[in-house]
Amino acid sequence: MIALTLAEIAAAVDGELIPGAQATDVADQGDLVVDGSVETDSRLVRPGSVFFALPGEVTDGRRFVPAATEAGAALVVTPERVETTAPQIVVADGYAALAALAHEVVVRVRASNADRVDAEGRPAPLNVVGITGSNGKTSTKNMLRTILEQHGETVAPQGSFNNHVGAPISMLRITYDTRFLVVEMGASGVGHIAKLVSIAEPDTGVVLKVGLAHAGEFGGIEATQRAKSEMVTGLPATATALLNVDDDRVASMRELTAAQVVGFGTSADADYRITGIETDRSGTRFTLTAPPVRGDAETDRPGGTDRLPETVDVRLAILGEHHAMNASAALTVAHRWGVPLAAGAEALASMTRAERWRMELLQGGPEGVTVINDAYNASPDSTAAALRTLAQIVRPGERTVAVLGEMAELGEFSTEEHDRIGRLVVRLGIGQLVVVGRAALPIHQAATLEGSWDGESVFIEDVDDAVRQLQDMLRPGDVVLVKSSKSAELRFLGDRLGGVTE
Repeated sequence: MIALTLAEIAAAVDGELIPGAQATDVADQGDLVVDGSVETDSRLVRPGSVFFALPGEVTDGRRFVPAATEAGAALVVTPERVETTAPQIVVADGYAALAALAHEVVVRVRASNADRVDAEGRPAPLNVVGITGSNGKTSTKNMLRTILEQHGETVAPQGSFNNHVGAPISMLRITYDTRFLVVEMGASGVGHIAKLVSIAEPDTGVVLKVGLAHAGEFGGIEATQRAKSEMVTGLPATATALLNVDDDRVASMRELTAAQVVGFGTSADADYRITGIETDRSGTRFTLTAPPVRGDAETDRPGGTDRLPETVDVRLAILGEHHAMNASAALTVAHRWGVPLAAGAEALASMTRAERWRMELLQGGPEGVTVINDAYNASPDSTAAALRTLAQIVRPGERTVAVLGEMAELGEFSTEEHDRIGRLVVRLGIGQLVVVGRAALPIHQAATLEGSWDGESVFIEDVDDAVRQLQDMLRPGDVVLVKSSKSAELRFLGDRLGGVTE
């Protein structure tokens, strides 16, 4: 975190500063400067850190104040006064305080760097992008970070830090040298993304897709659309709304924003147009064409000269044609911030995977068996995309095997969507289906009914049993997809099949 005094932090979070054991009064510590990391997990606290003692679903952060203090926390922020030798700031709401502090830091850095120029004399302010969508947020974030970090200090969340805690924590990592801040914005209900947008105040808001992921929490696809649209409804006219125009629900958001709208996708009316998508075992390839971009203050780019239309051939060592959309979103943001498409594409070519357990190609298991471990999460859209990729990359003489677990958080749509996936497996000609876990049973039932299969679909309740049966079932030349929702057991099943021991 940037250096702030305890008095400045207390003012930002609207809290009461209580001196630590070594101080005689508040004034003694109000001028004390803190510039360590901000943590909500006491195990991550280091000397100089700020520890937010937040209430949780399972436990209460106040229980870990002694551990945080012992680890060297310079400040504790807590909703109730606690026994600690460190100074503490007592706030009405710990989560609101974390958001307020993140907003204060972003505002200060933006103001400080408003007139900054790079080595070539071009404007180089803090550029902030927010990314949301039912699928693809983390992959797009990782791609954009890979591009931007070649051109300036870039801060982006690790993993999927995209909620009301993870996103502010990521924002608090910026410094006065940060050129690019990438914020992944997830939600489990209406209003969540709007809150994150109000904290980060992005220059560019990206909406990738509106799908059925988390539909059970949102209450349906229409509610999901409303929630995702919060990314652009709060943007000012000086910002850019970057929309996937291939998705009608996303494209319609152009009517909801005052920001400049830029579209990307395969549609003819896309400003940044994708053509020629191909995918095979080596990865994904496509061409992206960009429109002329003016290099002046009328755009959200940090300057430069006027540019003619650009076209670049993109080569990803990442499986799945759906990653063409994620990569195009990342390339578009970077291009509008002054990064040539060719430079962005070169950076993306260096990526060997989008993220751990996301379409990760593994070949260290049984001889001749290829495993695609995509078991970090699963929605109807992402599962269908993964199955299509499996069908596309198979070579003559090879057998495709789909190992599918539950698609969680679908609520009333669960049975229908699992049924749809089971039927898709048959229609794509997948050679063997293995369904793991009671919640995923409708996939097996639908596939059996659709194809009148005799042994091509197997249902197994227990993950360990699934590993044993798969090890007996698999043969050289098999290409295996493992896909499920937030199931550590299925992720490591994929790892075990693929020979990963870490």
